[in-house]
Amino acid sequence: MRENRIRNMWANGQAVVNGWLSIPSSFAAETMAHQGWDSLTVDLQHGALDYRDALSLFTAISTTDTMPVARVPWNEPGILMKVLDAGAYGVICPMINTREDAQRLVAATHYPPMGTRSFGPIRGMLYGGPDYPERANETIVVFAMIETKQGLDNLDDILSVKGLDAVYIGPSDLSLALGCRPTFDDVDPPVAQAIAHVVARAKAHGVVAGIHNGAPEAALRRIEQGFQFVTVGSDARLMAAGARQVVTQMRDGLASGGETSGY
Repeated sequence: MRENRIRNMWANGQAVVNGWLSIPSSFAAETMAHQGWDSLTVDLQHGALDYRDALSLFTAISTTDTMPVARVPWNEPGILMKVLDAGAYGVICPMINTREDAQRLVAATHYPPMGTRSFGPIRGMLYGGPDYPERANETIVVFAMIETKQGLDNLDDILSVKGLDAVYIGPSDLSLALGCRPTFDDVDPPVAQAIAHVVARAKAHGVVAGIHNGAPEAALRRIEQGFQFVTVGSDARLMAAGARQVVTQMRDGLASGGETSGY
C-alpha cells in the first residue's frame, strides 16, 4: 500500500504542514498540491463543496506526493466511509465530545475486527494499491476535533480510545465554547490555557496534536509548543490575500502617481 507521508513524518518527529481546500475546483486543488504542502484537507464541513467535488479534488491531489485528507461534516459513518473509499488518507471529524463519540469515529474508519467499516474502497484501492484491504487500518490517520467544553472535560477519556491517532483543535469553536471571541491565532487567555492543556495531555497519551492557524508565524509557534500537524491557510484565503495585495499595490501606485492620461 502507498505509504502515508503523515505517519512517516510523525514517526520521525516532524511536523506536518497542512493546507486547506474549500473551493470546489480540481484545478485549484491541483495547483495547491503542486506548491509542496505535506497534506491538503478537503473541507466538507464548512467548505463550498460536496462529496462529488471531494472526489475530484482527491484525484487532483494525487498528481503529487501531497497526502489527501478530508474533514467530514459530522461523526456519521456513511460520510466517513465514503471519503475513505474515495482515497482520503486521513479524516478529521468535528465535535468529538465524549469517549463514545471517539469510539464511533474509530469504528467507522477501521475494517473489522478493529472496527465496523464496510468494504468497498472504489478509489481507495486505486490510490493506495492492491494490498489496501490488509493495510488500510494501519495506514490511514484519524483525527478527533476538540472544540467544545465537553470535549475538554472528557479529554483524557477521548485520548485513551485505541485507534485514535490524533486530535485537532479548532480555535474559533473552542473560543466560542469558552465564552471568548472566535479567532485563530491571537486567542484569549482561557483558550490559550485550554490549547496548552490539550497538547500536554495528547503527548501523555502518545497521541498527535494538530491545530488550525491563520498565519505561518503562529503555526511555527505551535510547532515549538509540541503540535505535529499545523494548518496554515486555505485556497480561498490565500487567493483573496494575494489578490488584495496586488490590488492594494496598484491603488497605492495610482494614487501616488496621479491620474493616468487617456489617449
